[in-house]
Amino acid sequence: MSQVIKMVIYVEDVPEVLDFYYQAFGLTTAHLSEMGDYGELDTGEIVVGFATHPLAQSQFKQNYIRSHPKQPALGYELVISCTNVFEAYDKAVEAGAEPYCPPSIRGSDCKGYVRAIEGTLIALVSITEQ
Repeated sequence: MSQVIKMVIYVEDVPEVLDFYYQAFGLTTAHLSEMGDYGELDTGEIVVGFATHPLAQSQFKQNYIRSHPKQPALGYELVISCTNVFEAYDKAVEAGAEPYCPPSIRGSDCKGYVRAIEGTLIALVSITEQ
């Protein structure tokens, strides 16, 4: 049986976040609902989706705590592999990401962190670190 892993991040504005991920990381939109309250990135095997906070609140009622980009990062990160972490970091910041931890080289690996416009912590890692 084949399984699909899907991660959904709740955000304020789904189309804006999808555009940010395209501008910052070159990730294209695989799906955007007609109402614009849910969308997915074309990322390969793991589906990364975004849904609006009101959609989450309607599903989870009082068991939902809304995240905010100005709060500390939540307990997870997205990892994006790239050939040049320094360029990817600069491009992400130019697209609106918050600089979090500048890239550094350790041995043959390089890693840096930014926070996306919706607050997700993103690790940018060199291809060899996969």
